[in-house]
Amino acid sequence: MSVNYQKITEEILELAGMKINGSAPWDIQVHNKEFFRRVITEGELGIGESYMDGWWNAEKIDEMTSKILTAKLDEKIRRKYSILLKLFTASVFNLQSKRRAYIIGKKHYDLGNDLFQIMLDKRMNYSCAYWQNAGNLDNAQENKLELICKKLYLEPGMKVLDIGCGWGAFGKYAAERYGVEVVGITVSEEQIAFGNKLCAGLPVEFRLMDYRDLKEKFDRTVSVGMIEHVGYKNYRTYFEVAYRCLKDNGLFLIHTIGNIKSVKSIDPWTHKYIFPNSMLPSVAQIGKAVENLFVIEDLHNFGVDYDKTLIVWYKNFKDNWETIKDKYDLRFYRMWKYFLLSSAGTFRSRRNQLWQIVLSKNGILGGYNSIR
Repeated sequence: MSVNYQKITEEILELAGMKINGSAPWDIQVHNKEFFRRVITEGELGIGESYMDGWWNAEKIDEMTSKILTAKLDEKIRRKYSILLKLFTASVFNLQSKRRAYIIGKKHYDLGNDLFQIMLDKRMNYSCAYWQNAGNLDNAQENKLELICKKLYLEPGMKVLDIGCGWGAFGKYAAERYGVEVVGITVSEEQIAFGNKLCAGLPVEFRLMDYRDLKEKFDRTVSVGMIEHVGYKNYRTYFEVAYRCLKDNGLFLIHTIGNIKSVKSIDPWTHKYIFPNSMLPSVAQIGKAVENLFVIEDLHNFGVDYDKTLIVWYKNFKDNWETIKDKYDLRFYRMWKYFLLSSAGTFRSRRNQLWQIVLSKNGILGGYNSIR
């Protein structure tokens, strides 16, 4: 018996108020009828790859994604055996082991500093901005850095560990504004090269290393957008490393995207094209991993700010594409566009969250004064 993939797709999309070739900006315009089979049998991977191949378009991919996730349509799509096998592999094997730790650096963060320079703010923050009282991306990202420094109660002379330091935005800001010494670690050679130039003359050191090799003690620790690459099999190890490297009266701040449910697998499209071997932690997984190690002093959710951040990143990317297009092809452009806009939709739907969590080793006597 033949399967009418188009009819199935249309019936599923109707549950979210969407139509194939409809007039709404979130409706999918199909250019290749093989799209229907691909999306039903391959799920997220099929949707993303068929967009990269030019099989469909939507005026507002961000709103399309938000509607799909709000209606939980992703849970209604069957998957091919090959996709299920990849998800099973991710749940059984430790894809974020030390041996594989540098894959994300080569695959994503070493794509080229020029790509990230045209997209990000002037400080090169590749994480959610804090838009309260901010009129533009530069101000919103400075707000985020200031918020982190205040939450950590930084004082001059402190030694701060930055796990997953990116291009050095936090290190430069904290060293200049708060007079602290910063050690940043990353698995990206491109980030270190950029960070060394950015922070020249400041007490900021960059190291190419895996977090599991850290041994020394610090007054404060910060980790922005790093735990998403750790993997659920390594959450406990990650926090044990942070514990042993933090002084007894220290504070540890994590800035991370969060999932509303605990997962042990990886979105196939994102794993293949954007962030290999990555996954988003849940509150339950973080809570279990810090059990009997840290006291959770503060949890701040401003996930809606990531929607706005991603939309600005996409605008910057689109407006400046001409300056870098000689290095990347059209398929890369469609891939990156889909990544940024569909990601915005995940936050708009509230499927994904953004948490800043402040931890202490022994609890702050008298309590921690939360900063907002």
